[in-house]
Amino acid sequence: MWRALIFLALLAAAAYGAVWIADHPGTVTIVWGGNAYEMALAVALAGVLVAAIVVGLVFAIVRGTLGLPGALSRSSRERRRAKGMTALSRGMIAVGSGDPLSARRHASDAERLLGEQPLTLLLKAQAAQISGDRDAAERAFETMANEPETRVLGLRGLFVEARRREDEASARAYAAEAARLAPSVTWANEAVLEAQCADGDWSAAVETVERRASLGLMDRNAARRQRAVLLTAAAQSREAGEPEAAAEQALKAVKLAPDLVPAAAIAGRLLARRAEVKKAAKIVEAAFKANPHPDLAKVYLGLRTGDTARDRLARAEALARLSSWHPEARIAIGQAALDAREFGKAREALAPLLADRPTVRVCALMARIEEAENGSGGRSREWLARATHAPRDPLWIADGIASERWAPISPVSGRLDAFVWKTPPEILGGPAEDEAPATPAAEPAPLAVVKEEAKPAPAAPKTPVSNPAAANPAASKPVSPITGGSPTPVVMPAPGAPTPAEAAEAQARKIA
Repeated sequence: MWRALIFLALLAAAAYGAVWIADHPGTVTIVWGGNAYEMALAVALAGVLVAAIVVGLVFAIVRGTLGLPGALSRSSRERRRAKGMTALSRGMIAVGSGDPLSARRHASDAERLLGEQPLTLLLKAQAAQISGDRDAAERAFETMANEPETRVLGLRGLFVEARRREDEASARAYAAEAARLAPSVTWANEAVLEAQCADGDWSAAVETVERRASLGLMDRNAARRQRAVLLTAAAQSREAGEPEAAAEQALKAVKLAPDLVPAAAIAGRLLARRAEVKKAAKIVEAAFKANPHPDLAKVYLGLRTGDTARDRLARAEALARLSSWHPEARIAIGQAALDAREFGKAREALAPLLADRPTVRVCALMARIEEAENGSGGRSREWLARATHAPRDPLWIADGIASERWAPISPVSGRLDAFVWKTPPEILGGPAEDEAPATPAAEPAPLAVVKEEAKPAPAAPKTPVSNPAAANPAASKPVSPITGGSPTPVVMPAPGAPTPAEAAEAQARKIA
């Protein structure tokens, strides 16, 4: 619209000028070489205009002639760039579709047409990766890592390649360098955190989590939970040798996550040693109310070392009232009543758990009650036999691995706060008690819980409780060590193992 208005304004000005010249006629005299030339003003103006047009045309022709080589060169570069971008685009599509031959061909064309630009180097590296040429991929990533513009991207590629060849030292170095250059890069921070956890450097891991939270890379609540887990891990590793420092770390963890069972258990034990029974009881009660757990019940019943069996029974009943008579609290009452030889009270507490299908722990506890009251007779062995086919009790489970002991990270994937207290899958369990097996050979073998000594760098268990394919896909990488102990895998018995009844009896006695 503005252009039309400007054009109309210029046209009006030209018309006005033409009318003015027509209304004011005159002559123009030009003296050249002693001769005088006169002409009308309109003719003189027309001549000047034509001369200007001719001069402009001549200048354009001369300029075009002189600039023709440069124009041809620019046109050639533009055509090469267009072809290179087309090859780059097709190469990326080939990489995404998993076509290594096309990817390599287009990567070569893009590099020839565009040179070593960031995208061409990335395409070259990815084409080498899907082709299985690890050396070419690493060379491309090293070239990228040497350029300031693509340094972090190159470090990312080198990190992935180091992980694939199981070179953890190099992978950690690449991740640390990337985190230093770009503190907000998520993958580098996660890799650094995983390495710190694997080394048991819990203080550095806490600092990493705090830095990630301050940069907005993770949710505040998730950061609080991870800090609590890391502080609990530190307290667990120092509980035996440095109880005071461990107690402070456990109390910080409880403040961040009051429902974290291991933190509350460690804090309760250490505070009880310092004779701070009320504070310990308050922490354990809050955690048990949120997450009833046998470790918390054990700590709560043993807060006072001088308590009698009846005192522990009264404490177990208080815990049951606090948790609205949760099954874990009933089991704690049953155990305390057995120690106090209150057999009737023990049966009364366990009665609601016997209505459906009692678990292995409940059956074992009932066997102990029968044995303590009536001797090792038929009733005791009957409960041990029921334990053979009873549902399994909850365990700490992470990435398909079951453990009797909590650990801060998964032994399979190295993931922080991976263990969850839940019932293992029943795919290896026996049939229901009312479905008697047809033949002894059809009776399923019992599960054996293997207890290992705590090791600085435990190896991954050989047989997980569930399909490893359902676990974290990172399970193919080396096992990250867990400071402070090794998880307990659940495995099937080897050939020549005891019979189901004998194994169940031994397991039940061990649990009880």
